Amino acid sequence: QLQFVESGGGLVQPGGSLRLSCTASKFTLVYYAITWFRQAPGKEREGVSCISSSGGSTNYADSVKGRFTISRDNAKNTVYLQMNSLKPEDTAVYYCAGIRNANCPGFSYEYDYWGQGTQVTVSS
Repeated sequence: QLQFVESGGGLVQPGGSLRLSCTASKFTLVYYAITWFRQAPGKEREGVSCISSSGGSTNYADSVKGRFTISRDNAKNTVYLQMNSLKPEDTAVYYCAGIRNANCPGFSYEYDYWGQGTQVTVSS
């Protein structure tokens, strides 16, 4: 079911940056661990990064470590994904997903709440 809204995607050249946002208008995210996923055409869905409900812990897929940073501002009811040094292989639809839990459950967990996704295209 659609519960979150992602924004911030677009077209960027290799080496560029984008910041994605995830929010929910009908409830607060303060109690939710939030994970960013991505899916490219013909590829399996890939877990990218997760942040605990408090923001105190994070984790990242090996493919984005050192380039992406996840953060949250609970006062603004928003989770962010800062993406730097973007590569063509980062091109995908990016989704946020959440569970009402303090800690990240792992990328293989079947999340209950999703957004509609935002397109990120990295191309020269």
